Order: sequence, then structure tokens, then C-alpha cells
Amino acid sequence: MLVLENVISDRGSRYAVAGGPCADGAAAREFLRALRRDKRFARATHNSWALIGREGALKNDDGEAGAGMVILRELDREALSGHIVVVTRWFGGKHLGGDRFRHVREAVRIYLAARETAD
Repeated sequence: MLVLENVISDRGSRYAVAGGPCADGAAAREFLRALRRDKRFARATHNSWALIGREGALKNDDGEAGAGMVILRELDREALSGHIVVVTRWFGGKHLGGDRFRHVREAVRIYLAARETAD
């Protein structure tokens, strides 16, 4: 599991991104359980995620409407399957409007770049 914390900050909201190998929905649930063992991630406002696995495309917005699809599009663009990406947001008290989608996309791109250098 690769976790990158405090990758983006805007109007009090903070973002982190995590990911790792993941084959299906059951593995995604276990990945999220492991991530949430860290109390900071358990208390986060949103842990949105996506994966292209054996069961096809899976995503979950976790209350951040549309975030899962943004993550999924980035994974599809990179043709990355068998890998989950989770974008975590701690809400800072001010609504970000459409900027939240830009931040989710940027967080995924930061993760993908870090993953490449880690390999």
C-alpha cells in the first residue's frame, strides 16, 4: 500500500491518496479496512475509490458525488487494472464546488507518478 498524505490543500480541505494491487470488490473492502485502521483515515469525510478489476469497473464516491467516476476515468486513461486508488478528503468547512473534481483528478495523477517512481 502506497499512501501519500497532504498532497493537496484548498480552503481548509486536505487531500491524501493511497493505492495498491487489488483484484476485486472483496479485496477493495479489505484494502479500505486496512487504510481505515489509521484513525486519521477512519475520521476522514470521504474515502472515494475506484478500481478496474476482474469484475470490471468498480467505484464508490463515499459521499463525494462523482469522485469515484473521476478516479475511474484516470485509471482507464492509464489502462491500469488490478489496482485500487483511494482519494481521501478531510472537509475544511468551505464548499469547493467544481474544484473538488480537479483536486481528485490531480491527487490520482500525483499517485500514479509516485507509483511509477516507486516501481
